[in-house]
Amino acid sequence: MPTLYVVATPIGNLADISRRAIETLRTVKLIAAEDTRKTRILLNACDISTPMTSYFEHNKRLKLDYLLNFLETGDVALVSEAGMPGISDPGHELIVAASEKGIPVVPIPGPSVVVTALAVSGLPPDRFTFLGFLPRKSGERRRLLETMTNDPATLIFFEAPHRLHDTLDDMLLVLGNRRIAACREMTKIHEEVFRGTISQAIEHFTNPRGEFTLVIEGQKEVRKPEMNDDIESSLRELRRSGVPAKEAISSLSGSTGLSKKELYRVWIKAG
Repeated sequence: MPTLYVVATPIGNLADISRRAIETLRTVKLIAAEDTRKTRILLNACDISTPMTSYFEHNKRLKLDYLLNFLETGDVALVSEAGMPGISDPGHELIVAASEKGIPVVPIPGPSVVVTALAVSGLPPDRFTFLGFLPRKSGERRRLLETMTNDPATLIFFEAPHRLHDTLDDMLLVLGNRRIAACREMTKIHEEVFRGTISQAIEHFTNPRGEFTLVIEGQKEVRKPEMNDDIESSLRELRRSGVPAKEAISSLSGSTGLSKKELYRVWIKAG
């Protein structure tokens, strides 16, 4: 039965393509490519002559029926401009539609800028949240960032160079001056990984160029304050000094972070 192959291609360095990906691209009947010009460079480098058709953001709905009809008689390889198709790239709709029609969908894994950037970021890799490209408008961008302020997971975003400064400014305002790894042009000639704080990244990238993957530190876990002997002693001393309960408890709650309810229980026991 004809198959839709979802093929990962290099994110920069053409040598990163796998043998399995090359063999798949050679043997399918058609390649659906997000950017036929860039894919042609890869095909020429690998001596592949398989026919191509364009399949990108602005024609993906028009091409959907054509590709599904083609899959009735021959295999199709889906490739994006770089990396794994369907991840912040066209392909998701075709994958869903093929699956619903009972067409086998087979992944040919390979390079991914998301995990590549995370691996070299120096930030915790055990849990992360990937949000693709942030909204272009500052208000919408800030509102989305606000929903992530308490997320302890490492945050990963894509960003274009001409929006980098505005995005970093909004991140500094909403998330605070967290640690960041700004990964630029991964696996390409001008690859760069900047590690520092958001404010330092703003100062560093005075004339940003290339595509960026931003890896941001998640919200650090705040330790819950605990009652201790010093705080209990302070409560007893305030009570002996005649300070009213409301005033004493309010003052210690502000300085220790403990709840007024917990402090009041100790105040009663000290009576």
